[in-house]
Parts: sequence; structure tokens; C-alpha cells
Amino acid sequence: MTHTKRKATELHRAAALYARECREGKLSRREFLTRATALGVAAPAAYGLLGLAAPQAQAQTPQMGGSLRIQMDIRAQRDPRTWDWSELANVCRGWLEYLVSYERDGTIQPVLLQSWEANEDATTYTLNVRPGVTWNNGDAFTSADVAHNIERWCDASVEGNSMADRMGAISQDGKLREGAIEIVDDLTLRIHLSSPDIAIIVSMADYPAAVVHPSFPGGDPTANPIGTGPYLPVSHATGIGAVIERNPDHTWWNEGNGAWLDRIEFIDLGTDPAAWLAAAEGGEIDLTYETTGDFVDLLEAIGMPSSEAITAATLAVRFNQTQAPYDNVNVRRALQMAVNNEFVLELGYNDRGTAADNHHVCPIHPEYADTGGTPFDPAQAKAMIEAEGLADHEFELISIDNDWEAATCDSIAAQIRAAGINIKRTILPGATFWNDWLNYPFSSTSWAMRPLGVQVLNLAYRGGVAWNESGFANAEFDALLDEANGIADADARREVMAKLQQILVDEGVLIQPYWRSLYRNKRPNVLNAEMHPSFEIRYQNYGLS
Repeated sequence: MTHTKRKATELHRAAALYARECREGKLSRREFLTRATALGVAAPAAYGLLGLAAPQAQAQTPQMGGSLRIQMDIRAQRDPRTWDWSELANVCRGWLEYLVSYERDGTIQPVLLQSWEANEDATTYTLNVRPGVTWNNGDAFTSADVAHNIERWCDASVEGNSMADRMGAISQDGKLREGAIEIVDDLTLRIHLSSPDIAIIVSMADYPAAVVHPSFPGGDPTANPIGTGPYLPVSHATGIGAVIERNPDHTWWNEGNGAWLDRIEFIDLGTDPAAWLAAAEGGEIDLTYETTGDFVDLLEAIGMPSSEAITAATLAVRFNQTQAPYDNVNVRRALQMAVNNEFVLELGYNDRGTAADNHHVCPIHPEYADTGGTPFDPAQAKAMIEAEGLADHEFELISIDNDWEAATCDSIAAQIRAAGINIKRTILPGATFWNDWLNYPFSSTSWAMRPLGVQVLNLAYRGGVAWNESGFANAEFDALLDEANGIADADARREVMAKLQQILVDEGVLIQPYWRSLYRNKRPNVLNAEMHPSFEIRYQNYGLS
């Protein structure tokens, strides 16, 4: 049997096992699709194993031409591997593309890769580069370009490079491990992992994984926009807006399947949804980045239907363990006990989601373990605070002035106050909040979903990583996380995940009240722009009827 046929057999065997578990009700369809496609099984084949036909592309093809106006925050641009907000990526998606994409149905789909294959224990991945792709400066896109980007991602010396935390299985001493990448030919390369990692391909769909040209020096990608996509930036003004137009001098590899629009205009209307509603009523915007609360219905009422995505997006209300009194686990646990997450979901987020259990692993994650969360016990919470000598201490919960985040934190503070614990609320405008957000003792941060639970824990709770906002550092947790990353089978990984989730609860790392359903409103003539679970705005696929 040839090497290629043997790999295909291994993949089919693993996928067939997952499909059987799906049919038996042991995992959801989304879980199955994420598992199977992450290993390299094509989406139509994965659906076929379930006896289903893959969803067909939207029957109505958009017309060529036209402009689209999108409400979205416009933030100062920087090197993509350091992006920490999906808005940064959304501006650049028209020319900076990705190796793979995460879809609304849970599948991982090829983009600049044509396909990929994992060996049986997920320690070697063969990546097949899509033929015929060119950069907009005329250079051919090859496996060397893929290798260059992977090496950039592994460079932990770049401040804020969260991709380095995703590439641990091919890194050593903060850089790409020698021998980790093997370039087979111009369209083929292999990555050799030091331990199994089922998340590595999925991580390449995350928004900081935009693929840049080898000449990219870092910094603002709008300044010298060399990419493989069909658009180019015209202007970018932080806090105001950005304009993107079709590139007439570049033949896109996916010509005929997108790039319908001539022009895309992002408009920054601030954080008050009332301003978005007024702009929609005045005919100034066609699409919202995200709509929350009552504004979903209000926008529908003026003729802008909504679309919904069930996600693992959330709000992390986290304690900074590097600052007193939050360095005391009893204080953190007490404040958790004072809060009923079901109440927060109802009062803070209009009941548009599901309650969470304070450990940041979601039931839609394939390896989720049902371990329960923190007990709701206001009387015990007060007693614990008093026992720590903090009966007269005034806690402070800080949030941005975003409507749903502020409402959620208001609800949390109200419950802590109702338990007899002194607390004040501070709401800051965005510009002020983000200047010092990592240093606040007790504050909230919005988190987008990741398809796998281990991805979230690697990014947010491993000691010392770029996105660890809580200051949580636990050697046992990190060791268990290493173990979980090395278990390719999600059912086996669930046993370790249960321990990881319990540590987060026992250590009182955060109040994580709910999992968010996400909404976006658009005008009826806007096609292919449904809400994405990870807030992606792929305007290269949008069009007008």
C-alpha cells in the first residue's frame, strides 16, 4: 500500500468511528464534523459518513458590483500574529487569506490549502497547497510561503504573538523547532510535531493566522497590502472607518465564486447600539458586526432581519491574581458563590444563550466534561469574605461601556451587593478601558469562540502566555494541559479535561456567566452575510441580490 493510500485509510477509519459515535448519540453532528475535518477528511465525505449530503452553496448568486456599508469598530492595525480582536482581521480579509477556515456547521474547510492529512496519532500533518494561487504582486504562492508563515507564528520573541502559544508542538525555545517543517515540493510540505495535537490545523483558522507575503516587515498590513485575495484597502482611520475596493490588477484564485462587491465601507459608530439603530433607520449602514439585546428585535422591526449563531463566545469576568485581594483563592471563590449565572444570563444578556459553569469550556466543545460549576450560596460567600477580614473592603468591578457587557457586570455586582459584600461599579469608555485593561484587578473581557476546548485553555489559562489575563499560573494545570494536547481522541481527552475544568472552578479563576448566542442584522438584499460563530466578516463572499 502506498503512503498516500495508507494515510487515506487511517483517516477514513478514524472518521468512520466518529460517525458511528454520532449516530449513536455519543457526540453531536457539529462535534463529529469538527473532529473529522480537522484530521483532513473533506467536508462532503464527512457528511457522507453520516448518510447526509453536504449543504449546497446558496442558490441565489449575487450580482456583480455594488457597495456595502458595515457597522464595526475600527482599531489601530498591527502585525496579524498579534491581533487580539476579530475586527482587526475583518478589515484585512479581502487581501490577507487563511490556510483553512472554520464554518458555521463546524467543519474546517480548505482555503489556501487544497487539502491536508494527519497520520494515525496526529504527529505528522501533510499540507497540500492549492495550485494556481498567486500573490497580488505576481509571485506564485508555494509551500515555502506556508513554511515562512508557520515560522513567523512560532516566534515567541514578538510581543503579543498569541500564535506562538498555538504552535507549541512544533516550537522549541520560543522559535520553530529544527526539523519541524519538511518542504517536499512547491505544493507540499509536512509538519512534524513533538507530540500529538489535533488543534494545530484548527488553530490555523483563527483570526491571527492570516497569511502574509515573505516581504511583510511586520506592523500595519494596510500600509503595503500584498496578499492573495481580491481586494485592496483604500483608507483606514482608527475610530472612524475603513474603505476596501476590488483589485482590478489581480486575478483571484477563486474567481467566479466571490468578490462580487466593488466597494466595502466599514463605519465606526462607537459602542452605543442606539447609534447603530439610528444609522440603520437613516439608511447609512447595511449590516451590523454584531447586534445584542433588544436591538436585535428593533432592527428587525425596521426591515433588517437577523441571523443567529450558536457559539462558545462568552464574557470572562476575571480576577487578576497578581493583585490583592484577588491573590486569595477564598476571596475569588466567595465572589463566585455570590453570583447565580442563570440570573446574569437573563438580566445581563436578555436570556439569549445558555448559563455557564465558570471554567470556560463549552458543551459544544468535543472534549467538554459535565463537571458542574460553583454552588450559588450568598450566605456562605459573605461569611468567607468576613473570615478573610474583608467585611469592610470595597471591591470594584470594571467594564467597558458596551451595552451588554456593562449590563452583565451590573447584574454580577448587584448580586454580590445583595449578598452583603461591598462593591462598586466602574464603567469606562472604550479608549480608556483598553489603555490599561490587563492591569485592572477585577474586570470583564469578551472572548470569541474556539472550536476546541483545549484551544481556549492554551490561550487563556496556561501560565505566562500572551492572552492570560487572570495571572493564573498552576503547574499541575499546565502539565494536564500538555497531556490533553497530546490526546488526539476527544473522548479520551475528556477525562483530562474534567480535571482541568475542576481546577479552574476550585481555584476561582473567573466568573463566566454564560455562553452567548450571537446575532447580526442585515438588509434583505445582502447575501451570504449570516452571523459567523467567530465574528468573521468575509466580505469577499458577500454580495447584493
